[in-house]
Amino acid sequence: MLTLLQAEIERDDRAAYRPYSASVKRVEQLTPHFVRVTFTGPDFATFGTDQLDQRVKIVFPLAGHGLTDFGSDPDWYTAWRALPEGERGPFRTYTVRAVRPAELELDVDFVAHGDGGPAARWLNAAMVGDEVTIVGPDARSIHSAVGIDWHPGTATHVLLAGDETATPAICAIIESLAPEITVRAFIEVPGAEDTFDLAAAHDQAEVTWLHRGVDVPLEQAVREWAAREPRYFASALATATQELEEIDVDRETLWDSPEESAGEFYAWIAGESAMIKSVRRFLVTETGIDRKRVAFMGYWRLGKSEAFE
Repeated sequence: MLTLLQAEIERDDRAAYRPYSASVKRVEQLTPHFVRVTFTGPDFATFGTDQLDQRVKIVFPLAGHGLTDFGSDPDWYTAWRALPEGERGPFRTYTVRAVRPAELELDVDFVAHGDGGPAARWLNAAMVGDEVTIVGPDARSIHSAVGIDWHPGTATHVLLAGDETATPAICAIIESLAPEITVRAFIEVPGAEDTFDLAAAHDQAEVTWLHRGVDVPLEQAVREWAAREPRYFASALATATQELEEIDVDRETLWDSPEESAGEFYAWIAGESAMIKSVRRFLVTETGIDRKRVAFMGYWRLGKSEAFE
């Protein structure tokens, strides 16, 4: 939703996303494994405010080269690929946690997993003033909501499930929901201290935090919930057998976010691809929930970095 400040902006058919020059304004350790970085940028007054689970790309400096220069052209990826391989700054995908155009601020919650990759190395050393490029939504575009996979339509009962990589999106979604929406959420995180108090975010939200290695895995938690509470999704069962295409998560992207449709139930599941594939099979094939009422996003693949090419 556009802010009052942005309400006066004339919107047109320009590209939905554009590169923004940004620098670190604050770094806050939220929990042992979550770090909130607040960025600021001279053009953030027009940064899109649709939020929910909207994705952005953060292009990090390249050791020995600094920031990758691909200008302000919305077709930044073509410019990025045209550079010699040794001059392309690495990028990763994140979720907008909060944006405050009037203050020229953008919050991104990072998972500090210490895998030694470029994003982890950058985060470990992040300091106020460090510069990055953020490719994000442009409030001046009529297409600024691109990159949002949350399409509940008319749903009044929603299921949210994901691991730590999906936690920022799940929190943002819960905070956005109307009070009459009934929410059931399962969130798997590394440890007991990696949780957030969402009690004030939504009166009808029941959130179960699963601590990895201690509680049951996410898929099992969803299975047990479905066995206990079939009334939640009874109205969303498909009228015919549904076949799911086989997806090799090591080589293909598991991503299915159906457009808005009518129905009382909607599920949004995101996280590690192999786990999401199993939950998807359970909900759609085994349980029979209409696949038009379920969104699945494989945010990452175990042992794999984000593909650039």
